[in-house]
Amino acid sequence: MSDDAPLDVHAEGGTGRTLLVGGLIGAVTGMGIAYLIAQRAERQGGDVSLSPGEGLRLGLLVLGMLRQVADLASPDED
Repeated sequence: MSDDAPLDVHAEGGTGRTLLVGGLIGAVTGMGIAYLIAQRAERQGGDVSLSPGEGLRLGLLVLGMLRQVADLASPDED
């Protein structure tokens, strides 16, 4: 099997395994972001909060990441 062979997610148990790994990655990433926000609030001695500008930037970053992931799922046009 070569390194550039496509991953067969339709193999036995492939879809479930893919969803599980994706869910775990998303959960760990979300917990990491929440931890960083909580640490920042602790250093500043205030409540956990995001300004509207920070929330907008974070939302746009997430949307950009989702777009990149969606591009992975689309067939390559060579």
